[in-house]
Amino acid sequence: MESLVGSCVRKLHNIVMEEAILILGIKEELRTLGRTMAQLQCFLNSAEQRRFEESKVNDWLGELKDAMYEAEDIMDLASFEGSKLLAQNPSLPSSSSINFTRCAGFNNVLSCIPNIRRRHEIAIRIKNFNSELEKILKMGKRYLKLQNMQPTVIVSAVKPMKTCHLMEPNLVGKETSHACTRLVQQVLAHKDKKLYKLAIVTGGIGKTTVAQIVYNNHKVEIFSKRAWICVTQDYSEVDLLKEILRNFVVYQEQGGTVTELKSKLAETVKGSSLFLVLDDVWKPEVWTHLLRTPLLSVATAIIVITTRQETIACAIGVEYMHRVEPMSSSVGWELLWKSMNIEEKEVEYLKNIGIEIVHKCGRLPLAIKVIASALCSKDKSKNEWTKFINRSAWSMRKLPIDLSGALYLSYEFEELPHHLKRCFLYCALHPEDWFILCDDLIGYWIAEGFVEEQEGQLLEDTAEEYYYELIYRNLLQPERTYFNNIMCTIHDLLKQLALHLSGDEIFYGEPQALEAKTLSKLRRASIYTKNDSTVFSHVDKEHTRARTLNIQCNKSSVVENTILNRFPCLRVLNLTGSPIEKIPHCIGDLIHLRLLDLDNTNIYCLPESIGSLKNLQILNLDRCVALHRLPMAITQLCNLRRLGLSHTPINEVTKWISGLKFLNDLGGFSIGGGSGNTKRQDGWNMDELGPLSQLRRLDMIKLERATLFSGTDLLLTSKRHLKVLYLCCNGLTNEVHSDGEVINNEMIFEQLTPPRNLEDLSIYHFVFAKTPRTLRCKSCMHLPPIGRLPYLKYLKILGTNIAKIGS
Repeated sequence: MESLVGSCVRKLHNIVMEEAILILGIKEELRTLGRTMAQLQCFLNSAEQRRFEESKVNDWLGELKDAMYEAEDIMDLASFEGSKLLAQNPSLPSSSSINFTRCAGFNNVLSCIPNIRRRHEIAIRIKNFNSELEKILKMGKRYLKLQNMQPTVIVSAVKPMKTCHLMEPNLVGKETSHACTRLVQQVLAHKDKKLYKLAIVTGGIGKTTVAQIVYNNHKVEIFSKRAWICVTQDYSEVDLLKEILRNFVVYQEQGGTVTELKSKLAETVKGSSLFLVLDDVWKPEVWTHLLRTPLLSVATAIIVITTRQETIACAIGVEYMHRVEPMSSSVGWELLWKSMNIEEKEVEYLKNIGIEIVHKCGRLPLAIKVIASALCSKDKSKNEWTKFINRSAWSMRKLPIDLSGALYLSYEFEELPHHLKRCFLYCALHPEDWFILCDDLIGYWIAEGFVEEQEGQLLEDTAEEYYYELIYRNLLQPERTYFNNIMCTIHDLLKQLALHLSGDEIFYGEPQALEAKTLSKLRRASIYTKNDSTVFSHVDKEHTRARTLNIQCNKSSVVENTILNRFPCLRVLNLTGSPIEKIPHCIGDLIHLRLLDLDNTNIYCLPESIGSLKNLQILNLDRCVALHRLPMAITQLCNLRRLGLSHTPINEVTKWISGLKFLNDLGGFSIGGGSGNTKRQDGWNMDELGPLSQLRRLDMIKLERATLFSGTDLLLTSKRHLKVLYLCCNGLTNEVHSDGEVINNEMIFEQLTPPRNLEDLSIYHFVFAKTPRTLRCKSCMHLPPIGRLPYLKYLKILGTNIAKIGS
């Protein structure tokens, strides 16, 4: 609540002098609203401390939260209507009264009347809302006796780096090490069996870690086919079969029934030796009904199952069962201080208290690691650690037993900064074991208004810091196989904690289950369905205030067009992978929309009404293989920050993309081959990149079509925010190229010298007669000194003739 109310106060302060607000004549109403909000801020700390023990206080906070969401909607509406008035008549006076001398003539007077009416409606709505807000303030002060406390500002005690401290993989304790050795011996002893199944059973305290150690043991590399599959509670049979096939480098991107996929799996593994891990199994049917029959075609197979329940292992019929025990006290203590990224000698005198903390964590690795992150911000003294261990949050009574103690304490209001709380809770929208891209989370957080502005820094860079801090605090688990931790998961227990703390605000499940929710409280929803349609017939738009809607459905499903009418307050609409083909004209009515993700959909056109989305910040059209044209109105999206066109065959665009001054992520920037004298063209001129000073990521394609651009300065060297650069020619390097093409390539490259702050550079399909001054490609044998890119952390060179780097 501290973050939400603070965000509203800052937004009010910023917009109150905007021309679009002044023209409506509602400046004083907004200032009054801001004063009421500022008073409410003083009571939030007191309310947060009492919310779990006093239901009336919790209800009060719920009312206040609803009011803050309403305030944000009102501010959006005011900005939208003011902008429309300015566009219609820039000469309109910036006051609540109309100067009728400017409305000469009877018809002009009539045209002013709707404007007056709209101004009046907005002013009345703000006054009525402020009255309701004052009632909430009065209830907190007089009836709930909340204490007047100054709002707290929590600054993170650490400045985590992208390559944050990684835990030693062998820190598992002697007992676990011996158990892993026995499990490997079991695997090797039964490697010649037709089907041998063993289970690792535990209540969420390290079963996956044990399985990983066994899976990565070099002795089990003898199997011809190996796969690790995460099985969630609500797994899709089709998706799970496809995932197994992908592990065996058999791709089945679209279509395919369960029967067809089972046949393909049986054919793929026929006669082979198989080592398969099914991680986090919740239902025995994944084996008994889905995988057992197709895997009978193997020559030999070892199946490792991890599960929380012995009954599941028994139903599957495992031949060997290993029960994982909690960590020993000594290993738990070692994990605690190592997770704090310090040496043992720094806290050796605190070992007894540390072991007590380990026991309070139930000797569970996840709990120990999140508590270690919380301890990092404390003084390393007996007094501070004793106070920490006596915190009331350890024994919070209103939480499910699995979520109490250490996990809740890691979130509790004195430990986690306010801005990170909202970001963490948002992660509950993602399925268990689901890989989440850092860039996706950053986009969602910005669209929802969670990211606080920092002077001289892009919102995306600030949000990226949030992401790495959540990883540092072990609230998100990085996927270690990806460089720079750019992908993560959320542990199922932490997801349960986030869902519990979010209450009715977040929903994840089938659309029919929404009927059981209080729709008026719902703010964020992830809908998944295996049926033929996504139906929201029971959803009444008058009572639906959802701000985020993710829809995950099978390719055979149909997303109904009325969805846009039923969710009028959306800020995030994610239809990734859905079969939707056309966006209806009414998309322009979603005035609050900040993010529209149509990645990997069947979209073939976008309506011109998209230009009405003045608040839109992210438009993702990656992998839309049927989309060849962008609407003219794309240049009206004045707040657009990201435009994703990667792997989308756009061949007709509009000029003047350079007018989108906030654009900082541009994927699939296609270079045009025409004259560029018309409003529509087959690609952009490189000159259009010049004014885009905030570019952070840039993906340029069809560079073989580029011509030298005007200006004496190099195109990219002045872009101080640019971190990621992808450069690509469509021609293959083994083709014969004319001398003119090669010379043009070289000259263009000289003008594409990257800035020194670049972090990620990829170059595809270029041919040179001689080595470019700064960049080197396939036909080159000599790379420049790596010191020319001082931020370089990772270098990968494939299929080249390079024999030398630097001198």
